[in-house]
Amino acid sequence: MPQSPLLVKAAAGRQICDITPESAGWTHVGFRALRLEAGESESLETGTRELCLVVLTGTVDVQVGGATHAGLGSRESVFEEKSPDALYVPGGETVLITARGAAEVALCTAPYEGGKSVRRIDGSSMRRSVRGQGSNTRHVCDVLMADDPTADHLLVTEVITPGGHSSSYPPHKHDRDMPPEETLLEETYYHRLNPPQGFAFQRVYTDDRSLDEACVVEDHDVVMVPRGYHPCVAPHGYDLYYLNVMAGPGRAWHFKNDPAHEWMLQTPPKA
Repeated sequence: MPQSPLLVKAAAGRQICDITPESAGWTHVGFRALRLEAGESESLETGTRELCLVVLTGTVDVQVGGATHAGLGSRESVFEEKSPDALYVPGGETVLITARGAAEVALCTAPYEGGKSVRRIDGSSMRRSVRGQGSNTRHVCDVLMADDPTADHLLVTEVITPGGHSSSYPPHKHDRDMPPEETLLEETYYHRLNPPQGFAFQRVYTDDRSLDEACVVEDHDVVMVPRGYHPCVAPHGYDLYYLNVMAGPGRAWHFKNDPAHEWMLQTPPKA
């Protein structure tokens, strides 16, 4: 069976993945994930794009514009009940990331318009919530969402879906610029599994099925969502983590549920 064009398989080396608007065939979202060893550094220029650096695991120091943002990150695993630390960096900056020990970092980017400042976002300030009910329950951490004016276009969220549960469900989409009913947002899902040998499923489909892709995701894989509904399922025994990165012409997140499955939102849970 051929691999879905929406699935980006993880690489084994230092760079886990590197998704650009050019490689994805879209306009806004960029996503890169790196593994860094103790003392290892990564330098980059933000250029015409804004950056949200999320420290997934480990601890790093980040230099931007002559200032050092020390001790970002404290998790050993993304599955800990602890929010990540992050750093927002506007366009036109040079960034140097140095790992204190083994670390994994996510580099989330989108077009930059101007007028923003570097901002450290400590995990202790991030909103955490539980969404859904029953086997649709999932645990959410808002890293950089629309009610935070720090960014121009970026929206970043972490979600943990327990084994045997569904997520991004009922299926929803955000591919039309028609606020407040729906907004146009491209999206990437960076998946992690616990235990890591597990797998999960994500489907991306449109109403007319002109796009209908089913992806089997393994640890560190990315699914790109250019349009359409995009639910996930975590099999029994394997918890699923994903880091969502969204961006579009605006920064509001309004979505439309698949009408065929919206009924379950009105159905009371079984006793």
